[in-house]
Amino acid sequence: MPRTSAPVRRAVLVGASVVLAATLTAATTGGGDGPGDGTGSAPVAVQLLALNDFHGNLEPPSGSSGTIAGAPAGGVEYLATQLAQLAGQVQQENTITVAAGDLIGASPLLSAAFHDEPSIEALGLAGLDLASVGNHEFDEGAGELLRIQNGGCHADGCADPDQPYKGAEFQYLSANAFVTDTGEPLLAPYAVKEVAGVRIGFIGMTLEGTPDIVTQSGVAGLEFRDEIETGNRYAAELQKQGVEAIVVLLHEGGTQAANAGINDCTGLQGPIVPIAEGFSPAIDVVVSGHTHQAYNCVIGGKVVTSASSFGRLVTDIDLQIDPATGNVLTATATNVVVGRDVPAEPAETELIARYRTLLGPIASRQVGETTAAVTRAAAPSGESSLGNLIADAQLAATDQEQDAVAAFMNPGGVRADLDAGPVTYEEAFTVQPFNNYLTTVDLTGAQLDCLLEQQFVTERTLQPSASVAYTVDPNGAVGTAADPCSGTRVGALSIGGTPVDPAATYRITVNSFLADGGDGFSVLTQGTNRVVGGLDIDGFAAYLTEVGPVAPPATDRITVA
Repeated sequence: MPRTSAPVRRAVLVGASVVLAATLTAATTGGGDGPGDGTGSAPVAVQLLALNDFHGNLEPPSGSSGTIAGAPAGGVEYLATQLAQLAGQVQQENTITVAAGDLIGASPLLSAAFHDEPSIEALGLAGLDLASVGNHEFDEGAGELLRIQNGGCHADGCADPDQPYKGAEFQYLSANAFVTDTGEPLLAPYAVKEVAGVRIGFIGMTLEGTPDIVTQSGVAGLEFRDEIETGNRYAAELQKQGVEAIVVLLHEGGTQAANAGINDCTGLQGPIVPIAEGFSPAIDVVVSGHTHQAYNCVIGGKVVTSASSFGRLVTDIDLQIDPATGNVLTATATNVVVGRDVPAEPAETELIARYRTLLGPIASRQVGETTAAVTRAAAPSGESSLGNLIADAQLAATDQEQDAVAAFMNPGGVRADLDAGPVTYEEAFTVQPFNNYLTTVDLTGAQLDCLLEQQFVTERTLQPSASVAYTVDPNGAVGTAADPCSGTRVGALSIGGTPVDPAATYRITVNSFLADGGDGFSVLTQGTNRVVGGLDIDGFAAYLTEVGPVAPPATDRITVA
């Protein structure tokens, strides 16, 4: 969009589009009648193809995660084909493919076993040009993210010695993640692409709250700054370079009404709304993510989109840009389902087969069986049968060696459902793919009560092991971030059927992410006598094996008064 010195323009909102109408002055147009310098030059058509939250889903996701808008969707073989077909509808050289973070991390075993190198390679093959970092890009720390960008073998060794990892073929952008020691951005804050003589600027960011939802080792040595302030700063910098068409790739999002369609914008709520409203008018389009939602909105005169997750949607954004001024004249967007009714891209098929061979038989090893589907669906109490099952497994892994009496699982760490029937190691891994370590700490009864009160501050319900029972009073007071212990919602807390004594000490098991205060559960950092055990996935797989056919646990450990 033009600088503030340009004529005032009227934003006409047409569905998920912005039409920028203006009376162009002689100073802007050179005195002619055309849209640019008076020569009557036609606007330049630029196509952006956008995705977000791919999370290493090379193969079509299973269960409900593998459908969207009522259709089977996803799989990088079909994503690559869909991107090529959409680009073929315009001049391909006028197409730029972008992403809004979390391309890696929390990935299925096929990608995670190789530190997500397969996903980076696959997205490069699919033609990705630019991507913002997301919070999961920091799961293994800044050094690993730089390796993912630049190439080289992981400290564990080369995934495929015959084909050493060369790095990403696309550019990661990270405008608001700064190296604390230098004050410089970890990666390039923005990039400029030229299409048919017009320039488009892309600013890439993740949410400012990344340190609250990533293990502390992952964000060590970094600081994350405000999205609005950072976006506006670099938009102004781009304008000084004469770049007037500006797109933000932001790993932060919102949520619309449950019954809304993939191209709707019904009751959108969440951080993306005030952020988009706070962005400078210089910014034309915001490609967002993080919430795994699909929406197609106009907020504050800007097209704001999200393509759900796992490569099931592609957002097709069409810009008309004035070749003389560089201004975006119109911007329209459509979310397109990545169906599996198109031919698979052969190069992607070959890539998947290569890594399947490298993965070997471990993936298909059966570790257990379920009598019925065990899902993440939340009960009114906030519990889920799968979350409770994982907590039970974590307690079983530490009750004897560490004298643990209770365990809690964060709901955001439960990433996929378990179908009924045999459970393979790969399926178990997909449920909790973070490779966190089981960590057992001492908490007093008072600290344990405070931890549970903190749930209502963070708005996240910890999934409890079967040894835990308590009631919730919805009318009780909610504590504050500074003093979660002041809350009064939790009552009748017991462990093993015995009321919890505020002065007594209890051994509590959580994963290492939570133990470091992840998801805002800072009370856990006060735990003493900390012992770090094995991987959470190993404990989960062992429990499934030992218990035999597992029925979905009841969601009755928390009673809402």
